[in-house]
This record gives sequence, C-alpha cells and structure tokens, in this order.
Amino acid sequence: MERADATTIDDPRDFKTDLRRATLRLSLIYWACMFVADSILGYFIGIDPVESAPLKLIMFGSSALMTYVMSMLLFRMRSVSFTRKALLCFVMTAVAAPIFTTIDFLNYMLCQYPKPVKFDPVYSGYTLIEGASMLFGWSCLFVALLYNFEVRDRERRLAAVREEALAAQMRALRYQVNPHFLFNTLNSIAGLIEEGSATRAERMVLSLSTFLRTTLSLDPMHDVPLEDELALQEEYLEIERERFSDRMAFTIDMPEEVRGALVPSLILQPLIENAVKHGVGATVGRVEIALSARREADRLRVTIENDMPNETATTRLAGMGVGLRNVAERLRARFQNDGQFSSGPIAPGRYRASINLPWRLA
Repeated sequence: MERADATTIDDPRDFKTDLRRATLRLSLIYWACMFVADSILGYFIGIDPVESAPLKLIMFGSSALMTYVMSMLLFRMRSVSFTRKALLCFVMTAVAAPIFTTIDFLNYMLCQYPKPVKFDPVYSGYTLIEGASMLFGWSCLFVALLYNFEVRDRERRLAAVREEALAAQMRALRYQVNPHFLFNTLNSIAGLIEEGSATRAERMVLSLSTFLRTTLSLDPMHDVPLEDELALQEEYLEIERERFSDRMAFTIDMPEEVRGALVPSLILQPLIENAVKHGVGATVGRVEIALSARREADRLRVTIENDMPNETATTRLAGMGVGLRNVAERLRARFQNDGQFSSGPIAPGRYRASINLPWRLA
C-alpha cells in the first residue's frame, strides 16, 4: 500500500523483551491468585491465613522462581513440536513438584519449631498433587502465551513482508512513468535540434531537468495534496508547450475545498501524457485538455477530457494502454476495490479518463 513509511520487520530483541515483560506480568498475577486461593482453602481447614502468609510467600516465591526456569527452558525449546513441548512440561513438572513439596514441608517444620515434626505421607501426597497441578498449569499457560506471541510476531512479519512487496510494486509502477515520459521528451528535444531551434531545445532541457528533479524527490509511498499534484503537472505541460506551442489549451475546474484532497503522487501524469500524445500530438488543430475534480459524498472524482481525432475513438493507438494500465494497477494496489479507474470515448472526437478515490484530506 502506498502509505506512510514502509514497515520494517521487527527486531527479534523486541520480541524477547515483550515476551519477558508479559511473562513477568502473567507470573505475578498467576502466583498472586494461587496465594489467595491457597489462603482461602487453608482457612477452611483451620490454618490462619495471616499467620501462614509469610511462609506462603516463601513457598510461592520459590515456586515463581521454578516456573521462571521452566519458562526459560520452554522458550529455548519453542521451535520443537507441540508433542515435545507437552512432554517437556510433564518432565519439568515431575522434577519441580517434589521440590515444591519439600519447600512446603520445610515451611511446616519452621512453623512448628521447636516441636518435632513427623513426615505425613498422605499430606505430602496432597501437597505433591497441589504443586504438580499449579506448576503444570503454569507450564500450559506459558505455552499458550508463547504461541500467542509467536502467532502475533509471525503476523507482523508477514504483514511487513507483504507491505514491502507491495511497496516495491508501487515503486515499480510509479517509476514506469518517468522513463516513458523521458523517452518522448528526448525525442522532442532531438526534433527541435534537427529543426535548428537550439534555444527552444535548451529551454526544454532545463525544464526537463527541473521536472525530473522534482519527481525523483517525491516518495512514491506518500500521497500528496491534489493542488501539489496539479502544480507538478503544470511543470510537465510547460515542457509539452515547447513542442506544441499554442495548439494546446489546458483548463482546470476545481472547487477550493478539493485542492487539499490527497491523491497518489504522479497518478495524473500518465493520463495527461496520454491526452497530450494521443490528443494534441495526433490532431492538427487546437486541442483542449480539461481537468475537473469534485467531491461526491465521501469520494473524490478527478476527470481528464481531451479532444482527439474521430478515428481514434474506436481504435486505440499503439502505446495508449500502457499509461492507463499503469494508473489502474496503482489504484488497485493502493486502494484494492476502493479505488476505480475508467476511460474511453464519450463522444466523437472526445475522450475521458476518470479516477474515483476515497475522500481524504492532507
């Protein structure tokens, strides 16, 4: 799309940083919820949640450290298949759950100190199941988070690649204009030199230099106000007036409110060039090229009409379709189905080309 600056593919370091921050936030929320849930459960079995809070902070803080290590391993193994990830979650849970149970037992010993404490296999079994559930639950949650980030990162990269490809296509279409115009102008300069009109040829070279410098400085990925586009086309027509002298008349019918409407840069160049080449260049008498622009609801319509020989109304001249196809392809690439282009004879000896765009202001 011919938008603002082209999107670049995100730095992998940004992906890691964003994932690390999201993991930290999720870990704080997860273990805070586990702390509250365990405190409520302990209250119903006779454990004072206030007295046990410091020991629970130690237990769940240690669990958070374990899940951090588990998350690091899962991140490093992110390229493996889902089955292997699931197996890794089971293995890490099997290793970490006994550690969780051991920390809980040590906390209980500290809480009962200096009373002697006996090992209770049943209670430890429940604790083992509780720890395994929380640790495995975290592993599954982190795998889901990791997949979410990978999908979003892949979508961003794919969008960036698509936009870069589209930008390349737009530049190719945009720069098709200059070589075509340059070919015609150089032929005209050569003709003036052959005729001995060195002064006119020199003036045309200077005008061409100014025009090319202006067009090459434009970014094909930026839209421009319609008044700027018309100012550039006026420079182009100054060059053509050196060729056709007083045989060409150019009129503009455009309300003041339309001047600030945005259009793709140089989108009018092929249309005016076709009007000059197949209208003025193919006609002996005076030829009018009329440009009109109107706002129609939320649309901008720009129309270019020109006189042309009657016999070309039904027969397209060689090369006439190149510029028109260029405009149609640029509009399709830029606006998809929201930009339309039409062209064709509207009366004997009269030709019209029209573009219809979404209304946007600078």
